[in-house]
Amino acid sequence: MKPHTILLAVGLCVLAACGGGDKEVGEFKNDWVGNEIKIKSLTDPKVEGVICHLSYFDRGFWDRVGKGNWFENPSNSSISCLQTGPVTIHGIDLDKSGEEVFDQNQSLIFKQLAVRRIYDGDSDSLMYVSFSRKITNGSAKMSLSTVPLYGHEVTWDGGKPTE
Repeated sequence: MKPHTILLAVGLCVLAACGGGDKEVGEFKNDWVGNEIKIKSLTDPKVEGVICHLSYFDRGFWDRVGKGNWFENPSNSSISCLQTGPVTIHGIDLDKSGEEVFDQNQSLIFKQLAVRRIYDGDSDSLMYVSFSRKITNGSAKMSLSTVPLYGHEVTWDGGKPTE
């Protein structure tokens, strides 16, 4: 194997292990072949006082051997978010596509589990959507959690947006 190929492989493994604002808070085996459900707590870098819990499937060794797909986890995920204290919002993207707040590789190269935050001004709430991004065929598997802001203590850097 050539040195630049080894460096590329090591770099991809390092990137796969990186995550920002996330911490694994739970995991358990859900079958006899070693597959696991993992749960991470995610903090939004631009929203203080909100935490999300993301669960996802992590394939075990025997499942990988049996299915022959060594380098990819399924697209399944679920998300639940809640307010944990006074909310402070620091310059979030207000357009309809929102912005990505988390991503994690689910395969060696081509598949990611991601979370986007979208602000709904009509209902004064934050929506967090977990989904899988795959280079080809995408994925229709997603989960949505909403954090209401109406009637709660919320501080907007630069003032609350008006429509």
